[in-house]
Amino acid sequence: MSSPVEHTDVGAYALGLLEEGDRRAFEAHLHGCGRCQAELAEMSGTAGVLSALGGDPAGPAPMAEPADGHRPPAPVIDMMRRRRREDRRFRRGAYTVGGAAAAAMLAVGIGVGTVLGDDGEARRQPPPVAVTGERFQATDASTGASGTVGLVDKGWGTQVSLELRGIKGPLRCHLEAVSETGERSVVAGWRVPEKGYGVPGQPNPLVMQGGTGLTRQEITRFEVRLDGGGTLLTIPL
Repeated sequence: MSSPVEHTDVGAYALGLLEEGDRRAFEAHLHGCGRCQAELAEMSGTAGVLSALGGDPAGPAPMAEPADGHRPPAPVIDMMRRRRREDRRFRRGAYTVGGAAAAAMLAVGIGVGTVLGDDGEARRQPPPVAVTGERFQATDASTGASGTVGLVDKGWGTQVSLELRGIKGPLRCHLEAVSETGERSVVAGWRVPEKGYGVPGQPNPLVMQGGTGLTRQEITRFEVRLDGGGTLLTIPL
């Protein structure tokens, strides 16, 4: 069978135009389709065709004859055969175009505006965060960590951006702003994955932004600290 059984095959079957494989498949379909049975009875003008289907649906059945007992003229037969071939080509073309369009949409959906996360799943790429404002930099030789902070005065305190390199995980860390009097204010916290940031195999640094209620004049240094205790990096101002 070159295409799925269609209700529109009734006319071709009634005129004896179906190929052997198509005819057998349509007879099997006809055995359980009341709609096609009714249409075939109207076309053939007799119930003999329907009664012949009472046995094995895959077995041979007499060809239906038109009501006047004569086959239609050759031009009519040729027209119906051409229409059936065109219907088949249309269905095949629709399936092909639909599959290609779905594949293209999938490729675009995965490829545009996405990045692979630490777990290998595609995620939408966030806009990059830049270290802005007054900048201060430091490196800790004992831990290998290095970082830069950028400070911007705000009416509510200080906006702080951080770029951090040379750390491997898994770790949980936070950035603290420390005042001249020893007051501490947590600016931001994060988790360091096993691959780390700014190291061989994972060269991209951690870049993030936060804020503190301390003013720029009150802050004397920033500390990158482990949540469990210990300091990875101190950045004096």
